[in-house]
Amino acid sequence: MKFQVLSLIQHAPHPLTGELVSPADRFADVVAVGEAAEALGYDAYAVGERHAGAFLSSGPAVVLGAIAARTTRIKLLTGVTVVAILDPVRVAEDFATLDQLSRGRLELVIGKGAEAGHFSLFGLDEERQWDLQREKYELLRRLWSEENVDWHGEFRPPLKDVTTVPRPYAGPPRVWHGSATSLNSPELAARHGDPLFTANAIQPREAYAKLIAHYRERFEAYGHDPAKARVAAGSGGLLIADSAEQAVSRYRELYEAKVRQSFAPHLAGKAGYNTPFRTIEAAIGDGPQLIGSPQQIIDKILGYHQLYGHDLQSVTVDGFGLGRGEQIETLQRFAEEIAPVVRREAPSSLWE
Repeated sequence: MKFQVLSLIQHAPHPLTGELVSPADRFADVVAVGEAAEALGYDAYAVGERHAGAFLSSGPAVVLGAIAARTTRIKLLTGVTVVAILDPVRVAEDFATLDQLSRGRLELVIGKGAEAGHFSLFGLDEERQWDLQREKYELLRRLWSEENVDWHGEFRPPLKDVTTVPRPYAGPPRVWHGSATSLNSPELAARHGDPLFTANAIQPREAYAKLIAHYRERFEAYGHDPAKARVAAGSGGLLIADSAEQAVSRYRELYEAKVRQSFAPHLAGKAGYNTPFRTIEAAIGDGPQLIGSPQQIIDKILGYHQLYGHDLQSVTVDGFGLGRGEQIETLQRFAEEIAPVVRREAPSSLWE
């Protein structure tokens, strides 16, 4: 198993104290945690993309560029790049620049994004989101793999003899497809022989397992070697304690206050937005959150692996209002007490 740290750069008042740090300090925390993740042996660091709400992640390429300048080894991923709302020419240019700056450490994760409203913000029809996703991704593939591209599509002006610059560092970066609620992303990933990144963040695991099973079936149906069907999995946040009892007593108020703070009533009943695991006991027992003792978290990740067969596990430490020191302390404990066991029990050749 490989391990990634993901930040969506949430910028909401602390769920218990109401304190809100400045945007500059929030960005500084993200960069510092990225540096710490490399020092602690994590394999990748990812930054999400959001354009509304309590987030500061509208420019992930910029934030990852700052992290690239302060690291030398760790892979740099997005989580996700909402290619459906963006110009593929701009995506090709921005992320190839990051790929050059990091000397080939970039991998893109694309998806429609877990946010209602960003399509209207960019003047696009949300009803066409999957058509937008497919067309824009397929153009991005060509821009990264070909020069002198001639192209005509539905959602942007035609291109004639276009070569985007800079070119990627060492050929087109790997592109993962973020998958949360729809079969469209697994289908697109399978068609192109790309890896799948399951959100594994809100819903019961059976919902994600269904999408992964579809991906693997279609991957082989499209003629790709099933052994090359890579899968990664997110998680709904990481909180470590010495025991199950301590996890409940220490984090109950924090976890349940964050659930209340994050609830979006206008999206009630829509899969992938509001967690059904509203108590900490539900989150520990059945939710995708990694909360509990080291052994509980090991068992949960290995349970995911048994169901998903995944190569990469993503963790998030800044979603519950922990300060920078607490985030790094949590990552250190995970790296020392949890990751070595999971790496041994579920080895992966990804990035080797």
